[in-house]
Amino acid sequence: MVHALGHTTVGVVRDLGRCGWFLIYSIYMIVRRPGKLIHVLKQLRFIGTKSLFVIVLTAAFTGMVLGLQGYYTLTKFGSEGMLGTAVALSLIRELGPVLAALMVTGRAGSAITAEIGIMRITEQIDALETMALDPFKYLVTPKFIAAMISLPLLCAIFDVIGIYGGWLVGVKLLGVNPGAYFYEMEKSVVWRDVYSGFVKSFSFGLIIAWIGCYKGYYAGHGAEGVSKATTESVVLTSVIILVWDYFLTSVLL
Repeated sequence: MVHALGHTTVGVVRDLGRCGWFLIYSIYMIVRRPGKLIHVLKQLRFIGTKSLFVIVLTAAFTGMVLGLQGYYTLTKFGSEGMLGTAVALSLIRELGPVLAALMVTGRAGSAITAEIGIMRITEQIDALETMALDPFKYLVTPKFIAAMISLPLLCAIFDVIGIYGGWLVGVKLLGVNPGAYFYEMEKSVVWRDVYSGFVKSFSFGLIIAWIGCYKGYYAGHGAEGVSKATTESVVLTSVIILVWDYFLTSVLL
């Protein structure tokens, strides 16, 4: 039992060290040799543009749910005019960055892991190394750059669509004063709220690219290894996003 515990502990520490090295080396390569612009643009299209539909759909219904629940909660205190503030602050500070990141994780993060994992088991990465080409320059850094650019933009779109989803339910269906909806929102939302949301979404983009690329780069052999790496990537990224969101919230409040 002691031997098994020690073996497991050493394995965990080794994996943590390798994961940390992967992040540090990836950031170093971004600064030194970020790769060709065409690779970054392709990843921007894949991570950002192709995620727009799921982001818009999720944002619309999230805002509508917030508008519906917020209205019936605020009516108990006679504060229906504060509905815009409640919807906007909930989306901008918390729900926008977190839900956008989780949606991108499920759509793009899993695909990143599977793509790099298949290249690993088919020895394409080994072929790049044999030709003295750094795989990070061609496979990893474009994904990091694209994810860190895409997530803040997707988060902004999520916030705007969600706010108008709340407006649709609160104003058009439930009869909240449209002037009060936007006036109270404008009065209550400050730059610090927007800033914290963008900081979160930027860091979430880094996490998605980091875990997705890492799990794919060190995927096991065969289809089972890629499948396991993809599952671990999605689960681990989602958990880290939620944990990191708590720490950022406690710091940025």
